[in-house]
Amino acid sequence: MIMNVLSLTPLKRWGRAFLISVPVLAAQAVVPALLQPYSDQALMGVAQAQEKKEEQKKRKTKRTQAMNNKVYEKLQAAQEAVEAKDIAGALEILNDLKNGRKPLNDAEMANVLNMDAFIYYSKEDYRGALRAYSQILTLPEAPEGTLIQARYSVAQLYFVTEDYAKGVEALLEWFEVTEAPTASAYMLLSQGYYQLKQYDNSLKNVEIAINMYKEKGKVPKENWYGLQRFLYYEKENYKKVVVILNEMLIHYPKKQYWMQLSGMYSELKNEPKQLHAMETAYVQGMLDKEKELINMASLLLLNDVPYKAAKVLDKGIKEKTIEATSKNLELLGNSWRQAQEVKKAIPEMARAAGKSDKGDLWARLCSIYLDNDEFKKAVNACDKGLKKGGVKRSDTAYLVKGMAHFNLKQYKSARSAFNKAAKDKRSKQYAEQWIKFMDRELARQKSLERV
Repeated sequence: MIMNVLSLTPLKRWGRAFLISVPVLAAQAVVPALLQPYSDQALMGVAQAQEKKEEQKKRKTKRTQAMNNKVYEKLQAAQEAVEAKDIAGALEILNDLKNGRKPLNDAEMANVLNMDAFIYYSKEDYRGALRAYSQILTLPEAPEGTLIQARYSVAQLYFVTEDYAKGVEALLEWFEVTEAPTASAYMLLSQGYYQLKQYDNSLKNVEIAINMYKEKGKVPKENWYGLQRFLYYEKENYKKVVVILNEMLIHYPKKQYWMQLSGMYSELKNEPKQLHAMETAYVQGMLDKEKELINMASLLLLNDVPYKAAKVLDKGIKEKTIEATSKNLELLGNSWRQAQEVKKAIPEMARAAGKSDKGDLWARLCSIYLDNDEFKKAVNACDKGLKKGGVKRSDTAYLVKGMAHFNLKQYKSARSAFNKAAKDKRSKQYAEQWIKFMDRELARQKSLERV
């Protein structure tokens, strides 16, 4: 039994594809019965039908025509040739049947064309298969079931050949005559409408397909959910996308869906749930790329969880999942600092500063050293930063340096640093206040010496 899926071409991406990727679609119905070679059991059934004409049922007031024994034998020979991979031999037999002295009745011709279609399909000659099925539809006395299935196969083959408009048209005609449309058929119709950019019609039919599966207690296929999710995303119905993603994660717990769920919560401005989705993926070991881990740490910082952010970054850098660049080390240092882990923050900021081609990180490290009462290291860090250049706020760096010198009782150096800071109007007031404070402190010390 042939079980190939009729694949459609990949689709281009639309909209903000970093949040919801365009689903890669494939026709859902497997190759129908009409695309399959005859089994011995099926052919035997045809032979038995000849002996029991009186027992055959009427369908729409049309009696099924009988198959001649010689036709049956040649069809069986054609099938054996196909199984032996003698395609040329099989086609020769079928051509003899079609061009024989005695014309075939519609039922016989339908069976011959059916095998023709199977051979063409096996050779990936989809247009040839399409022609064979289309010819079946011109046989008014062919069995009703054969005509219905041929119509469905025509629709499928239009999809394979990327003629989506005709595929949708043929499928709609099939819906008019079939008594039991399947969820896969509705899904195929949804995909056709999707390709034609008729998104509302596409959504309507994908939801019929999904609901049919659910009503039978079956789990809808992953790419069915994918198309439904994408269509709601295109409508900017992010709440519905969240519902679909949560349902998908029950049956298909994949990293990409946790990431998309986090992205949807971001669209909805729900930062706690955005973090929860990302963190769930992280604890399951699904985040293995540097960008993902950096985003995870940034989310933790945004939600005031700096300690966890630092742990994520520290682990990633140690395991070399995150490159120990100046920028990443700076983020780690800042995370430790926000978590009040100054002793852990300092070495990371020092590593970050050492890798930077600018002095700004040294200037910031200078401030950290000052906060930790490491005044000599603060002075050295400020000097390195100012010497390297590229410090965004050199006035602030001079202020911090002046305070470090003051605590070291290096008053002359402190005054020099404060004077340099005062040259910038943004720090002038603070620098002058420090100079006045230092002058008062020096005066106090001299008065104590006289006593």
